[in-house]
Amino acid sequence: GVIKSMNRIVYMVLRHLPIVPYWFWKIDHMGKRPDQYPEQERYDYLRNIIKTINQNGRVTVRGYGEEQLPKENGFILFPNHQGFFDMLAIIDTCPKPLGVIIKKEAANWILVKQVLRLLGGIPMDRSDIRAAMEVIKEMTRQVKEGKNYVIFPEGTRSRKGNELLEFKAGTFKSAINAGCPIVPVALINSFRPFDISSIKKEQVEVHYLEPIYKEQYIGLKTREIADLVHDRIQAEIDRCIKVAK
Repeated sequence: GVIKSMNRIVYMVLRHLPIVPYWFWKIDHMGKRPDQYPEQERYDYLRNIIKTINQNGRVTVRGYGEEQLPKENGFILFPNHQGFFDMLAIIDTCPKPLGVIIKKEAANWILVKQVLRLLGGIPMDRSDIRAAMEVIKEMTRQVKEGKNYVIFPEGTRSRKGNELLEFKAGTFKSAINAGCPIVPVALINSFRPFDISSIKKEQVEVHYLEPIYKEQYIGLKTREIADLVHDRIQAEIDRCIKVAK
């Protein structure tokens, strides 16, 4: 999979080669100085870079339903997981700053590490239950303070295109503990830019669905919430694909 995805990634890097070192320096610089650069400013800087990279990388990202995002910060996005491009698509379309939970293995990759720090994301070791619980606790605390997060409830990327894997109930614990809005996000064709070994034009869609507020999920078990969010996302994907056909 990695070799295939290199084509467009290499193309994206080469297209921006002269500016990449400056972007890298600036992301690193801002990420190390959160007191100097407010979260929204750091996020907007990264978002503009990502929009540029996507556009010049021949990927059109279309966002739908951004206006449904909660007005108040302190919510969690729960998207389906199709691959490396997912976060590029979400940041491209989401105007509100986001932290992200990322698997520990990826957290030390060059650039990923700097971007993670800029966003204020948290690496999670999925093989260590106790460490994972600590991450969920930390995320809950930050969400209560008004930070927004992205977490992928499938836990790993679905390799079946626009079909979802089962959602892990545990990923919803932080939302329940924080009593925050749960925002289902449907990603469509987000696997294509990096999984198809060409640099032909691709279109990715990000659909922000109606948030599920505390009043609506209180009393439900985490498993029931996971299934509810899963089914809403799958229904939205099926609906859009049927329309496209």
